[in-house]
Amino acid sequence: MHDGNDSQPSADTEVAVTPRRPKGIYVLPNLFTLAALFGGFYAVVMAMNGRFDLAAAGVFSAMVLDSLDGRVARMTNTQSAFGEQMDSLSDMVSFGAAPALVAYEWTLRGLGRWGWIAAFVYCACAALRLARFNVNTAVVDKRYFQGLPSPAAAALLTGFIWLMNEQSVEPAGVAWVTFGVALFAGLTMVTNVPFYSFKDISMKRSVPFAVIVLIALGIAVINIDPPIVLFSLFVVYGLSGYFVYGWRKAKGQPTSVISTSTDEPDEQGLHK
Repeated sequence: MHDGNDSQPSADTEVAVTPRRPKGIYVLPNLFTLAALFGGFYAVVMAMNGRFDLAAAGVFSAMVLDSLDGRVARMTNTQSAFGEQMDSLSDMVSFGAAPALVAYEWTLRGLGRWGWIAAFVYCACAALRLARFNVNTAVVDKRYFQGLPSPAAAALLTGFIWLMNEQSVEPAGVAWVTFGVALFAGLTMVTNVPFYSFKDISMKRSVPFAVIVLIALGIAVINIDPPIVLFSLFVVYGLSGYFVYGWRKAKGQPTSVISTSTDEPDEQGLHK
C-alpha cells in the first residue's frame, strides 16, 4: 500500500541545487561615475598645487559627467543598486568634499577657525543633502529638488573662485565673501526650498528647429566668457528656488515637494 509519501525525497536523496551566478557590474554608466569622481579628486589635487582655475574645471567637468551617468544607465537599461550607491559616493567627493577643500585652500585658510568651520558646514550639508535625497527619492515630486542640488551648490562655490581667479582678484580681499558663498550654498542644500529639476524634459521627444538654434546661441554666449556666464547662471538658479517658494507662499499653494511622509526618518508635519 502507498502511504502517500512516495513523492517526498528521502533523507538520503541529494537535491541538485544550481548555484546562483553572482551579479556583475555594468561598465558603461559606472565609467561615467568614475570619471566624475576623478574630476573631484583632480580638483583637490590642483587646489593643493595652487591651480584654482584647473580645480574649478575639474568640478564643472564632474558636473557634466554626473548628469550623463544616470541618463546613460536609463537609455541602456543598465540601472543597478550598485550604480546608485556609487553615484552618491562620487557626488560626496566631487560636490561635497572637493569644493570645500578648494575654497579652504584658496582663501578660507586665512580666516582661521572661521574658515574651516565654513568649509566643514558646506561639506556636512552636502552629505546631509545627499542622504536625504536617497531617503526621499520615492516621495519627492520629480519636477523639483528638495533644496539646492549638490552639483549646483558646488558650481556656486567653485564658480565664484574661478571668476575671482580669472579677474586676478586677491583671495584675501574676498575671504569673507567666500565665507558667505560657502554658507549660502551649503545651507541652501538642506532647506526645503523647491528647485526645478528639469527631469520632465525628455531628450527623446522631437523639438522645434528654433530650440536647436537657441541651444547653439546659448553655447556661443557661454564661450564669450565662461567664468562670468556660468557663475551668473548658477547664481540665478541658486536664487530661483527662493522665488518659487515665495511665489507659492503668496498664492497660498503648498511649498513642499514632499508628497507623502516617510517612516524613517519621520518627517510628518515638517514640510508644510
